Amino acid sequence: MTEPESTGHDNAVHGNAGHDSAGHDSAGHDSAGHEYDVVISGSGLAGSAAAVLLARRGVRVALLERRSDPEAYKVLCTHSITANAYPVLDELGLVPALENAGAVHNDARWHTSWGWIEPKSAPGGPELPHGYNVRRSTLDPLIRSRAAETPGVDLLLGHRVTGLLREAGRTVGVRASTPQGEREIRARLVVGADGKDSAVAKFAEVPAKQYENGRFGYLAHFRNLPLPGGVGQAWFLDPDMAYAFPNDDGVTVLAVLPDKKRLPAFKEDLEGSFLDFIRALPEAPPIDSAEQVSKIIGTVDYPLHTRRPTAPGVALIGDAALTSDPLWGVGCGWALQTAQWLTEAVAPTATGLQADLDASLTAYARTHRRRLTGHQQLAADYAKSRPFKAMERLMFSAAARDAALARHMYLFAARLIGPLRFLSPVALTRALAVNVKHRRANP
Repeated sequence: MTEPESTGHDNAVHGNAGHDSAGHDSAGHDSAGHEYDVVISGSGLAGSAAAVLLARRGVRVALLERRSDPEAYKVLCTHSITANAYPVLDELGLVPALENAGAVHNDARWHTSWGWIEPKSAPGGPELPHGYNVRRSTLDPLIRSRAAETPGVDLLLGHRVTGLLREAGRTVGVRASTPQGEREIRARLVVGADGKDSAVAKFAEVPAKQYENGRFGYLAHFRNLPLPGGVGQAWFLDPDMAYAFPNDDGVTVLAVLPDKKRLPAFKEDLEGSFLDFIRALPEAPPIDSAEQVSKIIGTVDYPLHTRRPTAPGVALIGDAALTSDPLWGVGCGWALQTAQWLTEAVAPTATGLQADLDASLTAYARTHRRRLTGHQQLAADYAKSRPFKAMERLMFSAAARDAALARHMYLFAARLIGPLRFLSPVALTRALAVNVKHRRANP
């Protein structure tokens, strides 16, 4: 339940009523006049995760959300958290809550022109790592409430960032529109967790490098839609794409991502085109016997964005720093991971000296580039809606024929290994050997 904050502004949820750390006056300001150590714009996955992780390390956080409804959630999403983010969910303490909410382990099988790639654990080996498929209507309120309950976090609903406060060439806070009027909030660090069209990035004049997406996408939710093995399916139709992800409450997300050349004909009868696309898939999900429980929604233009993740006094996380191709379903996982990377870099200095904070931001930017640039470059290239290249044909065809390579591809799709390891000489050599053996057995 929301309640007014101590400054007289409504639509605030308090995680900690008083900040009495050394160096702060009775109103909670430090000697430099900062109300908070960190202001975060956006209380979705990245913003709420960062707020919790920072506050647990003693950082005073204002978590701003432009919407006034604490149950608000992102609608257009793959609704999937890749396995790379499982450690973040675990650190946040959300794994039991997700299990109780009915989140589905996101195991997967992928159709290719060479057959199905079906990753399975090695005999006698450990289970494959997993993330979760869970609807954002379940996930977003869950993680936002976790942030609101965390001591040291003030969740300020109905607060939309309208500008940045700047002094001596660096950002020192935000201006926000609230139900009670304009407000200024000073902080050592401003974090943009406000999505691909980030207002924080715009006001900080952080440019975006844009990559065009040669596909468009539509999705809808269906209930009681059985899938083989009960696991997620994806279809690489070279260059078209589709996927089916089972989620909580028996709801499955079905999405299609065709080449933009098909868009004019597709839009003439959106519902018919969508359903016909699904029906034509190999081992197509039986949509005609399932219940469609949502409208068909989507986007005809979804470019990929990459921004420098820091500026003086500013850090960007989640889609604000990097928006990849929705085809791969990596956005939720990277939102959580970037929140963790930022926390690990700046938590020791967010309450300290400016020079130390700048060094911490540099460390975060370095981690962000090292961990995500290679993935984004591959995604941007494949977003051209082109057929598979020779290297991709080699890896996909071999993974359809070899269990070890299927597991190797799963680790890459789950973003647990990077492109260099995925395309390592050992992996390529095995793929060549698998395909040569297949050809000899099937001349």
